[in-house]
Amino acid sequence: MKRIKHFGALALALVMALTALSGCGQKNPVSSGSGSGSSSGSGSSSDAPSVSMDLSQITDPYLTVSGLAGEEVLVKVGEAEITAADYLYWLRRVIEDYLAPFGGQMTTLPWDSEASEGVTFGQQMEQDALDAAVLHCMLREMARQEGLTPDPSIAEDLEQQYINMILQADSDETQVTHIFWAQMLTKDLLLRLNENNNLYDQLANLYYGEDSGHYPTDADVNAYLEETGQYKCKHILLSTVDDNRQPLDEETVAQKKADAEELLSQLRAAEDPIALFDTLMNEHSEDPGLATNPEGYTTRKGEMVAPFEEAALALKTGEISDIVESDFGYHIILRLPMNADEHRDKCVSYLFEKRVDEETERLGVVKTAAFDKLDIGSFWDRSQSLLAAVQAELTAVQ
Repeated sequence: MKRIKHFGALALALVMALTALSGCGQKNPVSSGSGSGSSSGSGSSSDAPSVSMDLSQITDPYLTVSGLAGEEVLVKVGEAEITAADYLYWLRRVIEDYLAPFGGQMTTLPWDSEASEGVTFGQQMEQDALDAAVLHCMLREMARQEGLTPDPSIAEDLEQQYINMILQADSDETQVTHIFWAQMLTKDLLLRLNENNNLYDQLANLYYGEDSGHYPTDADVNAYLEETGQYKCKHILLSTVDDNRQPLDEETVAQKKADAEELLSQLRAAEDPIALFDTLMNEHSEDPGLATNPEGYTTRKGEMVAPFEEAALALKTGEISDIVESDFGYHIILRLPMNADEHRDKCVSYLFEKRVDEETERLGVVKTAAFDKLDIGSFWDRSQSLLAAVQAELTAVQ
């Protein structure tokens, strides 16, 4: 489960709201494309938000962008409720997260294109947002069960930050409220998000902290690494392609293979092949990543090319492979041990996330009829229009 780490820096929500004051971020003219991933499929096809919004007429930003009042319940987890405000914050967040690597270059969002088998891009965005909203709902519910409450200093700090924002806006609290709206936030929602971050830390420490009786042992960490397919290795690469990934000529490739065989023979004959491996790697490897990864690569299943991965996973710690051929060239691989101490915190997060999943499954997640009324394409266009209106207001003031 990736949700906590993917969305875990909840203090960033406060940073986004604060930085919004100086510009609300860059306006992203991304439209909904030709359809919607939701049931109605009525997203706009324009390349920029087309709805002009009068901020003075808006009392509920969630109703304005989605047709759903902020307090309307969209999902129930057991008896706990997820409102439109909770869900729409995350829906905007996951779409922005998807767009971030494109640097504003994507002009349409492919809501109806297939993201995975039988799942459209729009549906995937909706599910990712739901996963995040459910997670935060569960943090509240599990904390309630354990008698935990958020650190009061979080509310105190947020209140001071809020006052500072108002002062920056020349004592215009309405303007600050609009800045929050641009991120699908309210002051109360922002407080809950940051409190949830604290509850996560408290719960993880309660269940798997050093004094919990369940702090992961080295064996637990190694089992986690095995279960998640993580491993570490070094390699000597003699490349058979140029900088543009084009094959080298046959004579050069043959020489590369001969050189690889010579290096392997030296390793097989060495009294201390591990020590020699580093020497030969630093002298001969043509891996462009060597300079930034001198101690090797920590990776997981599916991240490396198949021949390399299969050979590396077949090795025991300290073993050296035969010559492995991939599209990049000839590899000689050394399997390295994983340091349990370096991965213990990640193991704690993994175990806690599994516990959250199990409790969520026990309680059950049920969508209300209101959930199916949401059109993701229309929501995105109208939320972009709201963002544009807030930016225009700030520009006029400045």
